[in-house]
Order: sequence, then C-alpha cells, then structure tokens
Amino acid sequence: MAKNTPTLNCPTCKKPIEWNEKFPFRPFCSERCKLIDLGEWASEGHKIPGEPAFDDVLSEELDNSKTRH
Repeated sequence: MAKNTPTLNCPTCKKPIEWNEKFPFRPFCSERCKLIDLGEWASEGHKIPGEPAFDDVLSEELDNSKTRH
C-alpha cells in the first residue's frame, strides 16, 4: 500500500483497503460488502439511536393536502 494513501478497514468484512481508485466501492472493499451493508440498513439491522421524527400513532393526523418539498 502507498505510504501517502489513507487506509481503512472495510466496514463489513474488516479487510484493509486504500482510499483510492483501486477501490471504487470505498469505504467498502467490494460491491458485495456494499450490498450486504445496504441490506442491513433496509432490514433495520443497523439503526441510528434517537427519537423518531414523528409519532407513528399520530401519522394519520398529518395534513396530506400539504406537499413536502
């Protein structure tokens, strides 16, 4: 690996990679690892802690006539 190129570990498989064009899926080492991570977010395997933006119980009370941009 080049001395001036930053390196990091793939978030999925932990394989060390360089932050350059040799790894077009960075910060992932491959498209496979990128898709595995996407699947974790989609299935809610990964979550960001915090309160919901709105209460699902009251969501039907939201004014649907107003469009959000």
